[in-house]
Amino acid sequence: MIELFVRAGIQTPTGPVHTPLNQGWGYGIILGIGFLFAIGMVLTTWILKRYNREVQNSEMFSTAGRSVKSGLVASAVVSSWTWAATLLQSCSVAFRYGVSGPLWYAAGATVQILLFATVAIELKRRAPNAHTFLEAVRARYGSTTHFVFIAFGLFTNILVTSMLLTGGSAVVSALTGVPTAAACFLLPLGVVIYTMFGGIKATFLTDYVHTVILLLIILVFAFTTYATGEKLGSPKAVYDLLHEAALSNPVEGNAEGSYLTMKSKEGAIFFIINIIGNFGTVFCDNGYYNKAIAASPVHALPGYIMGGLSWFAIPWLCATTMGLAALALQSNPAFPTYPDPMDEASVSAGLVLPYAATAILGSGGAVATLLIVFMAVTSAFSAQLIAVSSIFTYDVYSTYINTKAGDRSLIYISHVCVAAFGLAMAGFSTGLYYAGISMGYLYLLMGVIISSAVLPATLTLMWSGQNWWAATLSPILGLICSLVAWLVTTSKLNDGAINVTTSGANYPMLAGNVTALLSPAIFIPIFTFAFGADHYDWQSMKMIRIVLDSESAGEDNGDTEAAVNRHAISLPTDSEAEQAKLNRASKISKLTTAIMTLVLLILWPMPLYGTGYVFSLRFFSGWVVVGIIWLMCSTFAVGVYPLWEGRETLRHTFVSMYKDLAGRGGKNAKIEGRPEDEDDTMSEHQAEAPIKTET
Repeated sequence: MIELFVRAGIQTPTGPVHTPLNQGWGYGIILGIGFLFAIGMVLTTWILKRYNREVQNSEMFSTAGRSVKSGLVASAVVSSWTWAATLLQSCSVAFRYGVSGPLWYAAGATVQILLFATVAIELKRRAPNAHTFLEAVRARYGSTTHFVFIAFGLFTNILVTSMLLTGGSAVVSALTGVPTAAACFLLPLGVVIYTMFGGIKATFLTDYVHTVILLLIILVFAFTTYATGEKLGSPKAVYDLLHEAALSNPVEGNAEGSYLTMKSKEGAIFFIINIIGNFGTVFCDNGYYNKAIAASPVHALPGYIMGGLSWFAIPWLCATTMGLAALALQSNPAFPTYPDPMDEASVSAGLVLPYAATAILGSGGAVATLLIVFMAVTSAFSAQLIAVSSIFTYDVYSTYINTKAGDRSLIYISHVCVAAFGLAMAGFSTGLYYAGISMGYLYLLMGVIISSAVLPATLTLMWSGQNWWAATLSPILGLICSLVAWLVTTSKLNDGAINVTTSGANYPMLAGNVTALLSPAIFIPIFTFAFGADHYDWQSMKMIRIVLDSESAGEDNGDTEAAVNRHAISLPTDSEAEQAKLNRASKISKLTTAIMTLVLLILWPMPLYGTGYVFSLRFFSGWVVVGIIWLMCSTFAVGVYPLWEGRETLRHTFVSMYKDLAGRGGKNAKIEGRPEDEDDTMSEHQAEAPIKTET
């Protein structure tokens, strides 16, 4: 354990350091639960094929039949957006800045999901048959721009996955003593297996299970900290200890040096970095477009809005509970670093949450932390696997390598990409660990690298006037400007010293992030004025083709003529009724998301920041109660509601399984909604066609 801290650049406390759990716990959860999910998803895939006739072809693998309903979409959004950083970094900023940190984190990362709902609707309107957002880019601008956005998409996936594995492995090592390198390679193992077998449907279903477990554990943490625990047990106990902590160690830049105020200078800087960086990780991450594509047209908007609002409560309550508990309990002998306080390196490594959980619940808290971090890492990692495999399958392989690829070869490439990316990222994350790059550093850096593509990507779907020059060059020029701003600011503030410590400070990261997001707002008008605005009619996006069963069959029989180029001109498959619903959803989404963004970014936090109000005990107690109620509503929205939406499919599946076991049905049992007289008259092709289940 001491070796772990030394390698991570963390000062070890005086005396021997002991992990709250032994390595058996670490390997048991990583391998045992990982393979349990893998076996469960393999079994689920078989059940869906047998009883609901879901054939795992390339379309089902990457789009889930484009029929996922809003509850499951919301659950998947929550799970995919709940990274290791969501839990660990939010607690770290609470530990640094007090009650403002959790709200800065939650609000600064929720608005992107809410605003993305509008982009998701536009993608379904403009490119109803797309498998990735990048296909829409190619359909509009051609190959050069396509390559630019492929690069930014992969940068996003690599950065996000690196954060998942570095943060997750650090916690596993700190709690169990499992070597970090081993954790980096073992964490993805079960995820790769179930993603290969189940595709994006497996991601949706495991996301649901992960999200429910995560929410329940956070509620346990909250009730233990603020209601039933022996160490704290009430908002008053936490409030009093935070007040004492501010007297002995006031926070520089906070109103009255208090941990109980929204007015925090450094917290506000983090807020800006957080907003900008997370725009990149949503709007440039193909995984979120994958979920929009997989959603049923009428369920994309409510799914993303419900998911965004449900997610807000997770970092807000988790950090308000565990980040503040860590501050309050540092002087308690139960705290793992006692008698020394946590140092900055430990905070940056994401160890606030596991230390607080161990102090509050002992070894049980360590196990609970290990579980939620495992859930956060694996569910988000699965979404990244699908995102990357979709890019390589549809945007690289079938576009530039084998333009006549059919179903069988597309599935094969998808499987290869899932396995290859999982292995590559395990190795890369291990290298980052030995180089001393922490999750906190990557979290601040991501906006510098990828946010210059946000505005051009959004305008690709939202504005017909953006021309080829603006779409192609503004992301590249924005990246160059952001890197220059980041490194020059680092050098100027540190007498020319540029290293991990100096470049990871707030001001250099702020300069790089702001430049990345806003510089395209200068380049795009310049290129538009210089070369003229486009008058794009959106038609080429609607000509993106779906790989049909006949194409697959043609390839299997060696009939190359039947394996039609997926990008050839084809009539769009969207119906007028669906387009009417999407048009209405587009208008609703723009108004709704604008109002909610205004509330979360301005109307709620800014009056508290501007007045410098220091929370009273009564206000702090109400703050905590609202957080708990909000998380309980989230649990209903993404835990109970998806079961209600899918009740008919669940009933049909379980009844069919029962009849199969009783010898009275099974594979050929009547499917819900099909007339009895059609049972024996289906053609062979119909029998193999996947049924759109309302999951």
